[in-house]
Amino acid sequence: MPKTSWFDDSTDLPVIEEQVAKLASFADAMADGIIEKHELELQQTVLVETMRTVEGLLSDAQHAAVTRLLVELSAYNVMRTVHELEAGRLRRSLAV
Repeated sequence: MPKTSWFDDSTDLPVIEEQVAKLASFADAMADGIIEKHELELQQTVLVETMRTVEGLLSDAQHAAVTRLLVELSAYNVMRTVHELEAGRLRRSLAV
């Protein structure tokens, strides 16, 4: 199977979100706009299983690189979420 690029060719920005949107479990969980505890637990189980599988396939150098990638991606996701929450609060406060 050919690799799916992590980047948009025209913008050079990450397109991981496009792959996330294709996950049936994600789409099902997001359908009602509420993430329930069992949905989060199921995603955590899938994540841990996937991480264990991938970790076992990696050399030490690859493991270090993928670990850095996961940490940077996690930091970005948290920062983006906080930024979007703050922007939403600002819009709501200005609308009042």
